[in-house]
Amino acid sequence: MHRMTRVAETADLRAPFDGRTFRFKEDAVKLTRAANDRFVAISSRSFGDHVYRVTRVIGGRYREDFAGVEVAEARRGAPVLNSAKDELILPVTFVYSPPSFRLKGYSVMVGERPGLKAGGIWNQTCIFCHNTAPYFSSLLGELLGPSAPGYQGEVVDRLLPRQRRAALSITSEEDLVRAAADELRFLSREDVAARRTDVPGALAALIRATKTGFDASHLVEIGIGCESCHGGSRQHVADVKQKPSFAIRSTFVQVMPSRWEIAKRATSEVRSINRTCARCHQVLFSRYPFTWEGGERNGDAGGSHISSGEARDFLLGGCTTALSCAACHDPHAADAPEKLRFLETSSGNAVCLRCHGEFEERGKLAQHSHHDPAGAGAVCIECHMPKKNMGLGYNLTRYHRIGSPTDRARVEEDRPLECALCHADKSVGELVGAMERFWGKRYDREKLVALYGELDASPLLATLARGKAHEQATAIHVLGEHRMSGALLPVAGQLVNRYPLVRYFAREALEKLVGRPCDVNLDQDDAAIQAEATRWLASVRSKIAAGRAP
Repeated sequence: MHRMTRVAETADLRAPFDGRTFRFKEDAVKLTRAANDRFVAISSRSFGDHVYRVTRVIGGRYREDFAGVEVAEARRGAPVLNSAKDELILPVTFVYSPPSFRLKGYSVMVGERPGLKAGGIWNQTCIFCHNTAPYFSSLLGELLGPSAPGYQGEVVDRLLPRQRRAALSITSEEDLVRAAADELRFLSREDVAARRTDVPGALAALIRATKTGFDASHLVEIGIGCESCHGGSRQHVADVKQKPSFAIRSTFVQVMPSRWEIAKRATSEVRSINRTCARCHQVLFSRYPFTWEGGERNGDAGGSHISSGEARDFLLGGCTTALSCAACHDPHAADAPEKLRFLETSSGNAVCLRCHGEFEERGKLAQHSHHDPAGAGAVCIECHMPKKNMGLGYNLTRYHRIGSPTDRARVEEDRPLECALCHADKSVGELVGAMERFWGKRYDREKLVALYGELDASPLLATLARGKAHEQATAIHVLGEHRMSGALLPVAGQLVNRYPLVRYFAREALEKLVGRPCDVNLDQDDAAIQAEATRWLASVRSKIAAGRAP
């Protein structure tokens, strides 16, 4: 994680700054290098021509994003709109698999963009979650309360149901005001606001200064360092036998566990670890309005649909008071693939059996799961953490809100039915009927018809036709994996989905459905994409007719 942000001049990059050009619609970006400097030159019909020197590289596990400062105004085009010192997020991303450039932003659920434009100031949009910042800076909004303006990097317990939210208790207003004043001076904002003696005024002034003035000079460390999770850990530094703590140590604030954690008697270590992970892995990206469980971001939010929300999703689930993120994940390195594969086997059930020991007996596991206890259907995480979230590599990742595919909210509010992720050939009625027989449930048929059109429908194909974008992405991937008959044309129609990220899932699924590459260029306008898709489909059909393709 330490590579999460790197200084460009000294960074070892995988992105090729060798003069190649990435084209998006009618615009282009050229990536070049001169000595230790890397440059991104943008030529845009809508936004003018601009050249940026890359100052930051963001990410490094799945892709590389870039921030930079403008060094030359356009030969033609728009005037410079930002300060020359502003490090802007550049509009191109390099993804590792497959190695390629892509428009920045298309890894989340944003709508179609008209062209290439740098946007977003790095120290106002990316700095907190991708670096080691003072933890106090992330708590300001929670300390001030509902009146606080939002800002990047703050804790987001307000997005959890009320009974799941931890609370910050101010133990000394005097010390808090003094700490806020110290932070204001640290941010070089020593003015009349620094002399506020009331808590609301001091915190509001500090939030304003943090939103606009916090920059790289105020970080504890570039990238994700030890203190991002462990705090100062002075005792551990002095004596390595003393384990670092995740808990806040302060004279002016303490964390009160949520009502849920109190009721479930969660240990302080489990609480601290999970909420430490949730400082960053908590997001509901890009203002996309919908969440799982039929929720909405600005209402009763359910679980997130995409990577980086895993810890918040985990806090929504049933095991968060007894199980920590570290039970499955290595917080200090990328998870070993063989370890993740092990968790997807019956032997991997050992993590869950620590609490649910009754299912160690194969007969009880078979009775509980209604599947072969030695097969995939009896692997705990296959049902309780299904793969239905959008990953960074156009694949599906596990949904970390631990629950059951039989939960009423999931059956009656979400598409597709989670049982259809494995049983892709079954109808809505067949799957729901089986759940009712096996687990004694009862579901509202009118709600199911409203979701799928009819009970005889395929939950996957009906989701493709009627679902929300994140639901469609899940269905698209599963249709491709199962090479479902009748899916080719419906999936091809999603190459011009309103959300470009879904288009990439559709292209990947098309390749699996027919067993040959789909070379439709998704960096064009919709008309050009549709024309290429029509030609590709005609080619595929001719090969199928000639017996040269599946």
